[in-house]
Amino acid sequence: MLVYPSAIDLSSRTLRFLTRRLEARRQEIGTRWRRLPASRQALLALAHLRCGDTYAQLASGFGVGIATVYRYVREAVGALAGLAPSLAEAMRTIREKAFVILDGTLLPIDRIAADTPYYSGKHKRHGMNVQVLADPFGRLLWISPALPGSTHDLTAARQHGIIEALAEAGLRCWADKAYHGAGSPVRVPFRGRRLKRWQRRHNTTHAKIRCLGEQAMATLKGWRLLRKLRCSTNRITAIVQAILLLHHASA
Repeated sequence: MLVYPSAIDLSSRTLRFLTRRLEARRQEIGTRWRRLPASRQALLALAHLRCGDTYAQLASGFGVGIATVYRYVREAVGALAGLAPSLAEAMRTIREKAFVILDGTLLPIDRIAADTPYYSGKHKRHGMNVQVLADPFGRLLWISPALPGSTHDLTAARQHGIIEALAEAGLRCWADKAYHGAGSPVRVPFRGRRLKRWQRRHNTTHAKIRCLGEQAMATLKGWRLLRKLRCSTNRITAIVQAILLLHHASA
């Protein structure tokens, strides 16, 4: 097999952060020997999450078996996901912001047509729905657990308790038309074709503010594994939480 040098567009601080977590995990379970040291395992996991490298590619590049790669990635994701903040914990930081931007996105998955709960009629593809909170500068603050792709954004926001948390914090929130009916904390644009002039101006101003949330989406999709997930849907929430923690560690 041909090999070539590659790079991961993450800082060394991210690698050190994950290495420390893996070393703590090995001490916790009493590991005596591993084929790769914690730093190499961390690099392997980052290559999978950030670059979307397959298990076969990683096995060849790191000189281990595919089953070993699977265990290493699963262990790294689990070690990080356990530290991910809940919405209540995240709100302690979020409530200090002037306002937040709420948006939902679909993480594509490899499912067949029979898997109806995961099919999004809006996006015309199978996936998992996650809700994202961003600050006024478009920086990623929090990501929700993943729900089947057929879940409407407003339903997902309510199910995760986002609307209630924003109301209790008295925090203003900008969102798109999918969140109509969310209540006073969430500001949405007017709907309809025959809008009055002041309504059109409101929608223009609203769009200028809300578009900053696309930066958070771009940050999330920068982790190329999320562009097409081929794992069990039961693992996607842990992967998203691990990526959120790594993003904050590198910020």
